[in-house]
Amino acid sequence: MAEMSDKLAQMKLIPVVVIEDASDAAPLGRALIEGGLPCAEVTFRTAAAPDAISALSKLDGLLLGAGTVLTVDQAKQAVDCGAEFIVTPGFNPKVVGYCVDNGISITPGVCTPTQIEAALDFGLTVVKFFPAEAFGGLKTLKAISAPYPMMRFVPTGGINAANIGEYLAFEKVLACGGSWIVKKDLIAANKFDEITELTKTAIAAIG
Repeated sequence: MAEMSDKLAQMKLIPVVVIEDASDAAPLGRALIEGGLPCAEVTFRTAAAPDAISALSKLDGLLLGAGTVLTVDQAKQAVDCGAEFIVTPGFNPKVVGYCVDNGISITPGVCTPTQIEAALDFGLTVVKFFPAEAFGGLKTLKAISAPYPMMRFVPTGGINAANIGEYLAFEKVLACGGSWIVKKDLIAANKFDEITELTKTAIAAIG
């Protein structure tokens, strides 16, 4: 899991993707790679997620995760389809326990000290702060993270080009999850060239 943390830290930005049509997955993955960000977190918010993950897993060099994982069965399905890491919106002990027991990298969502301590009980040192902006943003993150110097965070929810730099400047932030470069309407309209350009702009902005 430490190796996965290092990979996510190198990316800095994790594109959080909602795919309605699995046939859009491969061109989206290529657009992100061409833009200099070979990473995608495909959310289980649509029925197309498993097939989309399978398609993306065939692209060389793409760091691939599954997000909005709510059950152990979804976690199993995601890994079977090629996901390398799991992300959950909240802290589900069953899902976290399954992943930890099976050596699957997982970043569960937290927004309170109690949830952070639950993650520590499972031996985790990286969690998702979600929904970041709705829960007070960087100010709240700094406050709740203060007692936990061993924990790193992946803020997600409301992250955009205007505020990602501030989040990444905080030493306890490993990376940020964001969807603004992979908006559903851009994917649906097959505007993959635009996604590539947005990716390049984001990479240049965060250095």
